Amino acid sequence: MSLLPERVEWKTPEQIAVMRRSGQLLHRVHDMLESEIRPGITTDELDSLAHTMIRDAGATPNFLGYQGYPATLCISVNDVVVHGIPDARPLEEGDVVSIDGGLIIDGWHSDAARTHIVGRPRSVGDEDLVRITEEALWAGIAALATADRVGDVGAAIEDFVEQAAGESLSHLEGFGGHGIGTAMHQAPDVMNYRVRPRGPKVRPGLCVAIEPMLIQGQGNWELEDDEWTVRATGGGRAAHAEHSVAVTEQGLLVLTAGDGGAAELARRGVVAAPDPLAA
Repeated sequence: MSLLPERVEWKTPEQIAVMRRSGQLLHRVHDMLESEIRPGITTDELDSLAHTMIRDAGATPNFLGYQGYPATLCISVNDVVVHGIPDARPLEEGDVVSIDGGLIIDGWHSDAARTHIVGRPRSVGDEDLVRITEEALWAGIAALATADRVGDVGAAIEDFVEQAAGESLSHLEGFGGHGIGTAMHQAPDVMNYRVRPRGPKVRPGLCVAIEPMLIQGQGNWELEDDEWTVRATGGGRAAHAEHSVAVTEQGLLVLTAGDGGAAELARRGVVAAPDPLAA
């Protein structure tokens, strides 16, 4: 991703409530896709299912047409790290599949990604890859609760991955999360490792997408000729996990989690903000 100018769009509580509606629908889309993943289904079919569900709910897919992107979802299989374009390839037992998607409700965006193993895993290493990537995401989210600056999120993710995986997993260098709101990608950059400068101060009204991307072994990668697909070149598989998160006066609200992040944050000693959809 390119570095964005540090002009943050600070959200009001009312705007965050609309973003929560967008994130809750996206959560349900991901749940639906998780129930459909199986050997033999194609990534094109998964993309079509998501597109139909989003449109039927009166929302708009925000990936479709973005800078010419041709699909509703990015679906990345095995050594594809991010931005895989859906196609007619059937998924196979043991494939590692990350699904990244987003949508718009009333002008406000959501963005989230999950990684799945199709059927039975091929190795413990694949299970560890998916688990550690998901836990790294929550380590970064929890860090946002006490962060001084946005860069503290990446530092927390880096520390967690180093402790959990040592040198067995690598970050996708040059890619990271971003601000989100009236646009899918906006300031600030939210990298998955330590960077300088550390970015803007964290305060209520900040909404960001946090998204660690990890690769087994070395983190070398190449961009394919379609100018979207990012493929690892060291022989390892990859995983991607993402949530959109709001900083409020009452704490963190994970916009794209079913419970607003309450359960996972509690596991890490953080109290989630009240969910406006539960009122």
